Amino acid sequence: MVVHSAAERVLAGLDPEQRSAVTAPAGPVCILAGAGTGKTRAVTSRIAHRALTGDISARHVLAVTFTARAAAEMRARLTGLGVGGVQARTFHAAALRQVRYFAPRLLEGRAMPELLDSKVRVVTLAAAKVGLRADRAAARDLAGEIEWAKSSLVEPGEYVVAAAKALRETPHEPAKVAEVFAAYERLKRGNGVIDFEDMLRAAVWGIEEHADVAEQVRGQYRHFVVDEYQDVNPLQQRLLDAWLGGRDDLTVVGDASQTIYSFTGATSSYLVDFPRRHRNATVVRLVRDYRSTPQVVGLANAVISQARGAEARLRLELHGQRPPGPEPELRIFTDEPAEANAVAARCRALVDGGTPAREIAVLFRTNAQSEAYEKALTEAGVPYVVQGAERFFERPEVRQAMVALRAATRSIPGETPLPAAVVEGLAAVGWAPDAPPAGGAARERWEALAALLQLAEEYAATPEVVPIGEAAAIERPVSLSDFNEELARRAAQQHVPTVEGVTLASLHSAKGLEWDAVFLVGLAEGTLPTTYAKTPEQVEEERRLLYVGITRAREWLWLSYAAARSPGGRARRPSRFLPQLDRSGGGERAGAGAARRTERRRTQVVSCRICGATLLAGADRKLGRCPTCPSDLDEELYERLREWRQRVAGAQKVPAYVVFTDATLTALAERKPGRTEELVAIAGIGPRKLGLYGDTVLALVAGAGVDDVCPQKSFEI
Repeated sequence: MVVHSAAERVLAGLDPEQRSAVTAPAGPVCILAGAGTGKTRAVTSRIAHRALTGDISARHVLAVTFTARAAAEMRARLTGLGVGGVQARTFHAAALRQVRYFAPRLLEGRAMPELLDSKVRVVTLAAAKVGLRADRAAARDLAGEIEWAKSSLVEPGEYVVAAAKALRETPHEPAKVAEVFAAYERLKRGNGVIDFEDMLRAAVWGIEEHADVAEQVRGQYRHFVVDEYQDVNPLQQRLLDAWLGGRDDLTVVGDASQTIYSFTGATSSYLVDFPRRHRNATVVRLVRDYRSTPQVVGLANAVISQARGAEARLRLELHGQRPPGPEPELRIFTDEPAEANAVAARCRALVDGGTPAREIAVLFRTNAQSEAYEKALTEAGVPYVVQGAERFFERPEVRQAMVALRAATRSIPGETPLPAAVVEGLAAVGWAPDAPPAGGAARERWEALAALLQLAEEYAATPEVVPIGEAAAIERPVSLSDFNEELARRAAQQHVPTVEGVTLASLHSAKGLEWDAVFLVGLAEGTLPTTYAKTPEQVEEERRLLYVGITRAREWLWLSYAAARSPGGRARRPSRFLPQLDRSGGGERAGAGAARRTERRRTQVVSCRICGATLLAGADRKLGRCPTCPSDLDEELYERLREWRQRVAGAQKVPAYVVFTDATLTALAERKPGRTEELVAIAGIGPRKLGLYGDTVLALVAGAGVDDVCPQKSFEI
């Protein structure tokens, strides 16, 4: 009786979909959980409910996650539910524990080989062995490519074909990468060390090739849970299959719309194909979003609704459960410095208004974008922390470049224009202003140094004013020495340690986190999607990155882009993923030309007043609802408005639609505005028509008859 009451308490407060996930029968269960839908609560409640009802023993459960933080949270929640003994670990931690335990048996009494913390040092040596000189960034890219291959179960001899099939953008010729891969494997074996992929493979080998090991592992672990299943790679799936050994007591949790790590070898195909692989699977969809306001949820739905490809087959339409909040804002700026300064000013206002700095995040596509926001926040007096990367001036390549630029002052003539001097100085560290190299780390390094050149161009645009007398002055072009002093000043400002502050993070490193207020910045073509997204699959992953960013916001969301990188720079277009908002109410198209004519402009993202979805079409925005949502039209009011419009049009000798369109009359009869503010919120009612008809329309909505508001006289414009 006590056990059953404890199990009932686990079910208390769950929504119907969560309860279905928790009480699903033993066997394969696939929980498709949208952002903010309580997936951790659902999966821990499922484990606890099964344990408390006696369906399973907690010590026979292995719950696998992708981060140590997620595993710790899962263990804490299970303890809070009264269930201890569940093993919640990352794939690597679970494999390491098993390989260490079985190593003496598998390796004839020897202990497990030493585990490499990083591949970079060995990869650098391997590259040298095959005649390839690799700096740290190049070695990191080669290590990443080797990690992708090993995670995808690709051997060195198979790499060239596999890379071509996967459309990999390789850091060097595929054949040369394959040579480095083979040399890396030989060096590891010669030094008696293994890497993380070797450890996973060893765990697989131990189970697949040793019946006694398989029997012991499978006797210990009989029920499996895998979180973030859309991020599993082929090697991890192979290990999961080895653990299962043909059994099917498996619960997986994932969201195909949050698949953003394909470049590492992760694939959502196992999640997408789960019902096909497990014919008797129970599939549950969690769609009630408890994290974000309906306005944020509506925008997220609008962005992901345009998705294509395999992941789109499992697209979830979320339903916001929180009270309504502010509409998301779309801001357009002339250039990136203006965008960064506006973001910093709004952060300052939020903090001054009582929002803790730790509850604010500025998210961008690449780490190289952080410098402008570090500078702007510093000047605004707003503390910040950089998530998942060094601060800009702490990056090794930036420190090295600053040393090179100081040295360049001794060899570059003082009259050399600053941008040209910086390009010449950066040549000493191997940087050139041509196409960036392939490979993530090398590209990030190139973009960070390109950001220094951009700073130089901006700095050169503001020459120093030198007085030559009491009433006269001349402009002196800034020199490389001046620029070096400016860089040192910025670095000193941004090296101030902070304990708590606004989070600066890339969209990739923001996954799994959430904040009250989120700024999504740099949403321009070429940045999001990045110019390196060339295939339809890569473009779709960029769309999912924006979706992940939007769903990080609990309440307040800002989206922005700059029409040019620097003042007077080349114009660019807004990201194709942004809703194409209607500008029929007198505003200008959200393009680069409009942005250059004004420092910034605010455009509200309008949500359906019934379901909260983002409204894109002009007619829908005017009505304030989706065309599929039920109408609450006041037919009697609509007829009075039509009769009034007919009289006004007749008196003015103009077509009826010139007064108000049918869509505007429908919006008035549905929304029934009672105040001027509510009236002008309806698209199509601008200042002119408000002045002409505003009081009359409000009177009609309040119940006045047409004869009361239409005396027999002509209307004059």
